[in-house]
Amino acid sequence: MKSVDVAVETVVDRERTIVADYCCNPDNATEWYANIKAVDWETPKPLALGSRFAFTADFLGKSLRYTYEVVEFEPGRRFVMRTAHGPFPMETTYAWEDEPNGRTRMTLRNRGEPTGFSRWTQPLMAMAIRHATRRDLRRLKTSLES
Repeated sequence: MKSVDVAVETVVDRERTIVADYCCNPDNATEWYANIKAVDWETPKPLALGSRFAFTADFLGKSLRYTYEVVEFEPGRRFVMRTAHGPFPMETTYAWEDEPNGRTRMTLRNRGEPTGFSRWTQPLMAMAIRHATRRDLRRLKTSLES
């Protein structure tokens, strides 16, 4: 069975700490992720290793609810969260690197193993995730640069 592994990059005209701080706040997710409609914290704020929060999202015409747990957190450099509960086991990784002139290269990677019906639609899912991730990074870039 094939896994889904999609990585997309963008360069944001803002300093790394500004980009990373914004992205690592789940409360901002509804602003830059087009498919995320709500965020509910399951552990106390602020974000830390082990934090859990649930996203309600629309994806491929379905409403999904899934809980992420923070499994790696290096402020300003790397942030990894995995689904603790949800329809599709997924790991999402954010990474930030300095670029010249105070800009930031951000990589957003989603990988996981489709289950159930999703495993038969893996190529479609990978394409949809890539498309959505590109769109979300454009929204992030526009939001932070305006």
